[in-house]
Amino acid sequence: MAEERFFLYDDTEKSETRFVSFMGTNTRFDLAIIKTGRHYGKSLILDMQGSRFAIIGEDDLDEEGYLEHAYNLTEEDAQELREFLYETL
Repeated sequence: MAEERFFLYDDTEKSETRFVSFMGTNTRFDLAIIKTGRHYGKSLILDMQGSRFAIIGEDDLDEEGYLEHAYNLTEEDAQELREFLYETL
């Protein structure tokens, strides 16, 4: 007999997804930006080329080293992504 599954949550929510690709100085960014009410005003940013994601708000963009770590980027590439996300979020 199978055990009953215990869910911490199981929600369905409407979302807005933007797919965007742009070329930086050294790298190409292919992103999916997902906005919902789930993350307190932050967006789920998926790097489709690098198979990485993070939940990001403007406060995270100000945190030193955050994008570099989350997306495994150099400082220069992270700065280009940061500038784009400031315009977008």
